[in-house]
Amino acid sequence: MGFQDRGYSSDRRPTFASEWTAVNAIIALNIAIWLANFILTGDLFRELFSLRLSLNDLLCLRSDLPTHPQNFWSLLSYGFLHDGPSLEQPNNQYSPMHLLFNMLTLWFFGRELEAVTGRGEFFRFYCAAIVFAGLAWVVGEGFGGQGGRLVGASGGVMAVLAAFIWYFPKQTVLVYGVLPVPVWALGILYLVSDVRGAAEGSGNVAHLAHLGGAVFGLMYAWRGWQFDWLASVPAGWLARRRRMRIVRPDDERPLSVRPGDDPRLDEEVDRILAKISRTGEGSLTAAERDTLTRASRRLKERSRP
Repeated sequence: MGFQDRGYSSDRRPTFASEWTAVNAIIALNIAIWLANFILTGDLFRELFSLRLSLNDLLCLRSDLPTHPQNFWSLLSYGFLHDGPSLEQPNNQYSPMHLLFNMLTLWFFGRELEAVTGRGEFFRFYCAAIVFAGLAWVVGEGFGGQGGRLVGASGGVMAVLAAFIWYFPKQTVLVYGVLPVPVWALGILYLVSDVRGAAEGSGNVAHLAHLGGAVFGLMYAWRGWQFDWLASVPAGWLARRRRMRIVRPDDERPLSVRPGDDPRLDEEVDRILAKISRTGEGSLTAAERDTLTRASRRLKERSRP
C-alpha cells in the first residue's frame, strides 16, 4: 500500500479551523491586535470604562529585558504588534504602512513556505524566528543600555523570506509590481540595507532584528531543523496527568497509541509529501525519511486482519 492510498485520512472531516492556513491566521491576528490597540487607546473606550490602555506599551519588547526576566513573554508578543497609539510616547508618529508591508511580505512568501513545512511547523518556525530576532535585538542594544523598545513582525517576516530564498532561489518577484527580480537578488538587497543600517545605527528600523530573523531562517532551511518537539511538550504534560486509560483485554497498549490513530503523524506525512512534490525526494532530512518509514509500518500493521 503506497502513501497515495492513505486510508487513514479519508474519514477526517474538514472543520472551519482546518481550512485556515497558518499565514492567514497570523495575518488575522496581527490585524486584530492592531485594531484593538486603537480601540483601547481611544476616547470612546475611556468614556465607557474610565480607562485607556495601549497594547504596544504592555506587550512590546524592551531592551532592559535581562534586568526584568519576568517579562520573557515579550520576546514573542512584540512580534504581533505594529506602529500604533502609545500612552508612553504620545507624540509618536505612526502609520498603517508598517503593518501593511509586513503582512503583504508574509502573504507573498509565507504561503509557499508553509506548503513545504506544513501548517503546524510553520507556526512553530515563525514564533521561534520572532523570539530569535528579539534576542538579537536585545543583545545589540547592549542589554538595556539605551532603554529602547521594539514592536513589529519584521524579524519573523525576514526569517520567512530567507527560508523561501533557500528553497526557491530562482523564483522571480515583481518589485513595485513591474520590475522582475530573482528572489535571491532581493534578499541580497535587504541584507546590504540592514547591515548598513545596523552599522550606522540610524533611524527607527530594527536592523538587528531583521538580520537575526534572516540568519535564523537560513539556518532553519539549511540545517533542516524541525520544531515538532515543541508540540509534544504540552501533549506529554497532559499525558502524565491522565489518571484513567482504556485498555483492551488482549492488548495492554492504550487505544490512543494504536497504529494508524496518530493525527500528528498523519499531518506530518502530508507535509512531507507536499515537500517532495515541490522540492524532490532529495530534499528530505533523515528525520523526515524516518517519519515516512514509521508511517508506512503503521499502515501495514493496521491493514493486517
